[in-house]
Amino acid sequence: MNANLKCILCVEDEPEMIDLMRLILGRRGFEVKGAAGGVEGLRMIREELPDLVLLDLMMPDMDGWEVYQQMKADEKTKGIPVIVVTAKAQSIDKVLGLHIANSDPKHKRGDPEPDKDASFLNSSYAKIHFN
Repeated sequence: MNANLKCILCVEDEPEMIDLMRLILGRRGFEVKGAAGGVEGLRMIREELPDLVLLDLMMPDMDGWEVYQQMKADEKTKGIPVIVVTAKAQSIDKVLGLHIANSDPKHKRGDPEPDKDASFLNSSYAKIHFN
């Protein structure tokens, strides 16, 4: 990892999406690495400790929720910001609300309040700033 560039890890099972993120964000001065799926992504997150993770939800080997939960359970990786990127037609808020309501005991069932550590995208574009 180049110490002068902020590193973004794109965890995605579609190589074309990794290439697209690398092209767009690379032009903005970020170092973009790709992981072909959740298992490889989790391994790279633990080894590389990127500045940001772009995380697909729907992957065949390990889904994005599992990657996210394991990241947040690990002292070394729990502070890494995550942006969930998904092509699902459903609103990410609905998906997230159902996920949290069913898996997090501190939230009431049906309460769609997102975890304050993560940012979630509803569109194709995000402006990413680092201090």
